[in-house]
Amino acid sequence: MLENLRLLLRLFSAPAAAMSDILDRASLLFSLTAVFCVSLLLRTRFDIGFFTPLLLLAAAYAPGVLILSVLLARIAGGVGEVFRRDYAPLLTCIGMAWSAAFLPLAVAARLYPVPGFLVYAAAAASLYFLILMFFAVRTVFGAENGAAAGVVGLSWLPLLGVFYLWGPVRYLLGWVASPFVLILLYFYLRNEAAGLGAGLRTRQNFRRMLDAAAINPHDGEAQYQLGLIYQQRRQYTEAIRRFQAAVAIDPSQTDAHFQLGCIARRQDRLKDALAEFQIVLDQDEKHHQSEVLRELGALYNSARQYEDARQELERYIERRPYDPEGLCYYGRSLEGLGKVPEARDMYARAIEAARMAPPYLRRSAAKWSRLAQKEIRNLSVAG
Repeated sequence: MLENLRLLLRLFSAPAAAMSDILDRASLLFSLTAVFCVSLLLRTRFDIGFFTPLLLLAAAYAPGVLILSVLLARIAGGVGEVFRRDYAPLLTCIGMAWSAAFLPLAVAARLYPVPGFLVYAAAAASLYFLILMFFAVRTVFGAENGAAAGVVGLSWLPLLGVFYLWGPVRYLLGWVASPFVLILLYFYLRNEAAGLGAGLRTRQNFRRMLDAAAINPHDGEAQYQLGLIYQQRRQYTEAIRRFQAAVAIDPSQTDAHFQLGCIARRQDRLKDALAEFQIVLDQDEKHHQSEVLRELGALYNSARQYEDARQELERYIERRPYDPEGLCYYGRSLEGLGKVPEARDMYARAIEAARMAPPYLRRSAAKWSRLAQKEIRNLSVAG
């Protein structure tokens, strides 16, 4: 109880880190109870039912955000699979975010109940809720910043649908809020509810096992796995710390060196990235299906060392000729060397490789297909 309350209050000072901790340790029951309690406080000043926010968040907003995340963030798996895996974790984060955003409004409504002031306070609470939802989407789904912002920017659409259907929805909510109906729903749907909650329990149990294993000063693998979790959540500072701990325990931990290099490249710390990739090359140049060569090529492209990039990417494409990302990087290096026809051919190959990708890779491959099409158009305009 106290730990969940601390996590809720931490959203005011460190929302990104707090959202990550909520995903690892918070209780779904506490999150929904917090929404219910804040709704009760708001009910005296605003014309809302005390069950209405909870039901809207659970039945409309959370499913809407989940579907938008699948479409915009291109999460692996179908909607059904993602729903079973991520609905409960997402709803936990949404409930905590809504409670943190609207708790100050509930307090202000009691201390300073001036209508004009409350309008501005409600607008500020809604804006802060959207900010917290940005961190929630990024944490739960590992979405890029742009995709997370897009999901949050469109997350009002499910609520707009509820608004247009408010008459029948309000009638339905009146029935659902009945204790008798709630008991019946729990009795008939408890197995399905337990299945939805399994996603949150699995995440939290896995994290607890890793934390326990990380206590062992000789277990570099646990540090590496924790680093992957933080990396997936875009918490790069903590991810770097965990990967560095892994290589401090075991310098031959090639995976950790590779991830440190990838993070450094994406942060434009090219010298650090080159040092890490060189370690990977020395230990195993075929590591992770030779992806270190692809990352080196991308690094040299960023540094405008196109000939070095071409050499690394040529070796990579010989080993993996159907990787659209590698083909795009190779095309960029050829373009930088002024070899326009060859670059156009590589971009065309990237588009074809993305089209032929297996279903489970099609979402990620589509990004490189779009980039290749854009580069071909730019070359046509320049030519």
